[in-house]
Amino acid sequence: MLALLGVGAAAALAGCRSATPTAGTAVPDLLLVRAEGGLTVLRPSGMEWIGAGLATPDGATVYAVAAAGVDTELTAIETRTGQRTAGPRLAGAWTPRVASADGRLVALAAPGSGEVTHVPSGRARTPLVVADTAREVARLELPGNIVPDAFSTGGERLYVLDWLPATAPDRYRVRQVEVATGQSSALLTRVKSAVPPGAEEEMSGEGRMAVYAPNRQVLYTLYTHQPDHRHTRDLIAGRPGDVHAFVHTLHLAEQWAFCVDLPAPFGQGPGAGHALAMSPEGGEFYVADVTSGRFAVVGTEQLTVREIVDGPRGAGTAFAAATFRQVLVAVGSTVHVLPRDAAPVWRSWDAGGAVRGLGASRDGKRVYAALPDAVAWFDAATGQRLGTVAVPGLTALDRVL
Repeated sequence: MLALLGVGAAAALAGCRSATPTAGTAVPDLLLVRAEGGLTVLRPSGMEWIGAGLATPDGATVYAVAAAGVDTELTAIETRTGQRTAGPRLAGAWTPRVASADGRLVALAAPGSGEVTHVPSGRARTPLVVADTAREVARLELPGNIVPDAFSTGGERLYVLDWLPATAPDRYRVRQVEVATGQSSALLTRVKSAVPPGAEEEMSGEGRMAVYAPNRQVLYTLYTHQPDHRHTRDLIAGRPGDVHAFVHTLHLAEQWAFCVDLPAPFGQGPGAGHALAMSPEGGEFYVADVTSGRFAVVGTEQLTVREIVDGPRGAGTAFAAATFRQVLVAVGSTVHVLPRDAAPVWRSWDAGGAVRGLGASRDGKRVYAALPDAVAWFDAATGQRLGTVAVPGLTALDRVL
């Protein structure tokens, strides 16, 4: 367990400042970024703009869509090579929302129907299409205001947000939908028992961000702004709820959900000031609240908070990433670094611009930061800037592969 120390004065923050960027350098790793309204792949060999698309949880495949008159053409793109496989032509206009953990399936919804982190507009029914690289697998017309969240491990179920009331939504519950029939049901509890009627928890806060476990069996979603929220376990026990932030843990194979509560002041400040990162070995994840300057370490086996300590403090949108050796938190133009295998003291470096996304190479040697109109990468050990590549209109860093 990390024996974390807080952010100290100038000595604790003393890190290497970034060097002058090397313009035009090709990225040494494979990156997925968002730019000018579409997905873009950055490879050592160059840049490929894809447009409307969605990467699978492992990032190996991108499902891209293009309008074909009033229909939608689905294409599967191998991320590393750029090889394209023409998929089915789907009747109607569709946007990819979630892909299965094995990359085999993709669920598509109507354009503008809402995302997991946004409140959708009111509607009484929700059409969805599930497809693979060769055919349309299912076409569903679901009652209610439904937003896809994830596939089950085998792809036979969709986990969804069911917004209530459907025509004027202000809260939601997480449910599972059978792809073959469209039948909806409640999730199980962590001990795999059925949830009693009336005990499904309903949430009204903000879904800040989500990360998969390294084995892609579990999806962790950070929610903030949940005043007086009552979990299923509270409803069953008849206890009042008093939590402002938690990490919703969804087991994609075993059909259960469990919420890891974060104590105040988590969730009381702006949702954008919170960030979530998973350790590469999957044994713990981290939640930073840069508004209050608090940092949490959560164990994934027991799903309990191990430590709450001082962390980076700042104003704006926070991002986080983790390697085998470090935890990184960015806010504004500063990247804060906490060693996992050395003296637990925060240090920092200047990214050279407002950070819009953060990630690390698989070997943990390089840290990538999305900046306005560019991606920069740094030596993870020293903070020295190693290079930059221009990406006009860059809005986000999806992931480093």
